[in-house]
Amino acid sequence: MNQELKQAQPGMPAPTDKPPIVLVVAMARNRVIGADNKMPWRLPADLKHFRKVTLGHTILMGRKTFESIGKPLDRRTNVILTSQRGYAPEGCVIVHSVEEALENIPEDGLYVIGGGEVFRQVLPYADEMWVTLIDEDFEGDALFPKFALEDWILQEEREGVVDDNNKHAHTFRHYVRSRPSS
Repeated sequence: MNQELKQAQPGMPAPTDKPPIVLVVAMARNRVIGADNKMPWRLPADLKHFRKVTLGHTILMGRKTFESIGKPLDRRTNVILTSQRGYAPEGCVIVHSVEEALENIPEDGLYVIGGGEVFRQVLPYADEMWVTLIDEDFEGDALFPKFALEDWILQEEREGVVDDNNKHAHTFRHYVRSRPSS
């Protein structure tokens, strides 16, 4: 029987057979991700990046994040985490706990897109993070949770272009957890 062994490359975590849990976030230097249920910046390059990363995947978001978007995101399975029983927007799957959301993760993974409370609850289970870091501090009421950078390996980093449409300096970063998640 010819079986290939999955091996970790130097500096890489060992591969697993479990589907990945991936956080996708844009945040300011001070970890702000939202203000009054909106993003406190306009950054079309990040929206394009977000679409590229999440398209075709199952996305998990909190109810407030969903309501701020206003509709299900196309070409993605939209899973909404809410404590409100009976909440049932058309075109969405509803879950009432993080545990319920994590029970049946699709083979290609679960992409968590916010908000702050959902990120806080899911971060301990996350395997990857796509972070758009905006190189400014913003006022806001939703924050990305603190995390230990030493638990993550930077896989990719790319400076975003600042231009007339994207006025804030930003960097796209892809992290993979270096230690097994919960």
